[in-house]
Amino acid sequence: MWLRGLAPSVGTVISVICAAQVLAVSSATEPEHVSRETRNVAIIGAGAAGASTAYYLRKYAEEHDLAINITVFEKTDRIGGRTLTINPFDINGPSESVELGASIFIKLNAILYNATREFGLETTTREQDGVGGILAFWDGDKIRFDIDGSHSAWRTAARLAWRYGYYALKNSQALMHKTVGKFLNLYEPPYFPFKSLTQRTYELELLEETSLTGEEFLRKNKIPDLLSHEFIQALTRVNYASNLAHIHGLETMVSTAPEGAMSVVGGNWRIFDKMVQASGATLRANTSVAYIDLEKQDSKPPKYILKTQSSSDYGAMEETQDIAFDDVVVATPYQFSKISTAGGLLENTIDEIPYIKLHVTIFSSPFPLSAAYFKVAPPKVPTTVLTTLADGESPLDGVQGAGKAGFYSISTLRLVLNPKTGKIEYLYKIFSPEKVTPEFLSALFGVKVPDSFVGEILQDDADAKAVEPISWYYPHVFHSYPKGFPRITFQDPVIGDGLYYTSGMESFISTMETNALMGKNVARLIVDSLLGVDTEEAAVIEDLGYERGQSVLQEL
Repeated sequence: MWLRGLAPSVGTVISVICAAQVLAVSSATEPEHVSRETRNVAIIGAGAAGASTAYYLRKYAEEHDLAINITVFEKTDRIGGRTLTINPFDINGPSESVELGASIFIKLNAILYNATREFGLETTTREQDGVGGILAFWDGDKIRFDIDGSHSAWRTAARLAWRYGYYALKNSQALMHKTVGKFLNLYEPPYFPFKSLTQRTYELELLEETSLTGEEFLRKNKIPDLLSHEFIQALTRVNYASNLAHIHGLETMVSTAPEGAMSVVGGNWRIFDKMVQASGATLRANTSVAYIDLEKQDSKPPKYILKTQSSSDYGAMEETQDIAFDDVVVATPYQFSKISTAGGLLENTIDEIPYIKLHVTIFSSPFPLSAAYFKVAPPKVPTTVLTTLADGESPLDGVQGAGKAGFYSISTLRLVLNPKTGKIEYLYKIFSPEKVTPEFLSALFGVKVPDSFVGEILQDDADAKAVEPISWYYPHVFHSYPKGFPRITFQDPVIGDGLYYTSGMESFISTMETNALMGKNVARLIVDSLLGVDTEEAAVIEDLGYERGQSVLQEL
């Protein structure tokens, strides 16, 4: 495609960048003096991006012996953002917790994985393993394909090859590794750090992946429609609540890369809690930032005043008069933050982008999923269901995009003990575009579920112990991730002089890891600014070493 033909080689990119700066850096030397005045940085939001910004800001500052004061403002009473856990039956203990939000990460997610090692956090694959059983791909009419956990890997591979074709599967995996491999270059110089995600997308030759829908991208790369629409689309739906026609190729490939999936015992939020602790930041919980303004005195560079209010008291705003911030990082989606700014403060407008509204429902029941509902014989009842579209269904967007299935996934997470009955039950999780109804659950389990979900106690005639069709129930709604429509431009992380924004990464790839990567990137930009080092120049020097890097820059 012509878009790929536009991408220059890495060497050409570096040469162009350096040549554009040659007059400014030809006599550059390592900074002889850096101001030892304390740099005050405000971070708004304590999710993955905000916690990562604080953590790496402290690390980079310590590497260069810089004095930095970090304040993190968080509107809730907890750290983690969309990483959130609950405990079934309100039983405390890390081993009992269940991920309500961002559930898993993989070993390739270097920031998260390395953090678990550094902080000594125990990881588990339990949520992915569930209770074993059968993974079914269902279109609302019939099960299209299933994978039986009791079968050997060889038997499963043979069935997959028979259904989709050996070379189709091989080519799909190769395409995923190639795409993810290009993205992983963003972690290292000369691509890290970056002031423009759009520029890096171009340099990494990822424009084709982001400018095409998943459907177009897979077809262009000769992945058969059966594999795309039956198998891969089920993965984009469970990961991003989107059909292939409404998600770009890069996020499609990310959806097919679950190798080595894991989560942190006690909750993935613990990674970000540890990051904030390690940063030494002052955490102002239950505090919403309502307004960002310039300090009244004419300081250069400008200093910022944040006006805040208690999240539990939406009365008068409180101005933070004790600290004038040199840098402010907005580490939360701007359109949901309710932050206002003084006129002319933002050099780059922050785009409002559509987010997906995802209903997550976790509940416990003594009943397995109904064989009749899925039109199978009892031994073949699935324990995990991923959905796709039925033949002839249009790949719509939004609520209608769920199609005949009506939901994106059902997972049997594990077995739990009901403390009221002393019986073992199944713990389920459902992703859906709309609120789960009692009528749906009644059909799903083949037993009447009351309008109150957890209703009247029924009597089990077999052993005269109390049983409820739904014994514990917890619904939640997230603005989980942006709609991944194809695009070739992305929000810059620098939105003003000393003002930074992290959520532009989410239209590129929306994961805990990529948000943490953008936080790390912003931290590097702030420290480079404090050092008086140009970011692109610093990337070349870090890649080649100081002496060699300076030599190359001077030659250019």
